[in-house]
Amino acid sequence: MLDVQHVTKVYGRGHKAITALDDISLHVDRGEFVAIVGPSGSGKTSLLLSMGGLLSPTAGKVLVDGASFYDVGGPARTALRLKYCGFMFQTFHLIPYLTAMENVQLPLITTGMSSRNQRELAGACLERVGLEERLTQTASKLSVGEMQRVALARALISHPALIMADEPTANLDEETADTVMEFLQTFRNEGVATVLVTHDTELGKSADRIIRLRRGKIIDGEGG
Repeated sequence: MLDVQHVTKVYGRGHKAITALDDISLHVDRGEFVAIVGPSGSGKTSLLLSMGGLLSPTAGKVLVDGASFYDVGGPARTALRLKYCGFMFQTFHLIPYLTAMENVQLPLITTGMSSRNQRELAGACLERVGLEERLTQTASKLSVGEMQRVALARALISHPALIMADEPTANLDEETADTVMEFLQTFRNEGVATVLVTHDTELGKSADRIIRLRRGKIIDGEGG
């Protein structure tokens, strides 16, 4: 489903150049749960963003169902992301003055879907993560755990084939973190592929496959 082919990412130029990713190749199958594990600075987030069409590599290709993220223009790339990818981030990226429902609707704004249908779909996603009673609450008034569940609902809004999760439990208490991981396992069982980036080796054990990164290179685990 997702193919990363010889991806390299270099920041800066000349003597200031930093190689964040160094000739990375891997494959993720539909419905597979893959954990990318490594210390801070190993290139985990750069790899996740490149895989999700958010960070253009210096060299190499990223293909989703055979379509190349970086051989098309911005609008086409955005359409591919919306069709295939849902994102979860450590810092949630919610807009504090918008309601839970409005935050979940955001990925649909450019799709041409009616506002009524957007609200219905957002409400269904929030209900699925247990927030049906918090639809009209602004993000700034939600607990940390509730904010991450809003972010999870937003990741689901376009029925993605792939969820990209960057340290999704890092700011959560143990019980809430377990709940988020249970949701990710459930989605995997429904055929949604998941790529989890984490520094936590124990968390990575929840995945079908662990890929270890260090200094921008795969040092352990099969690229698939």
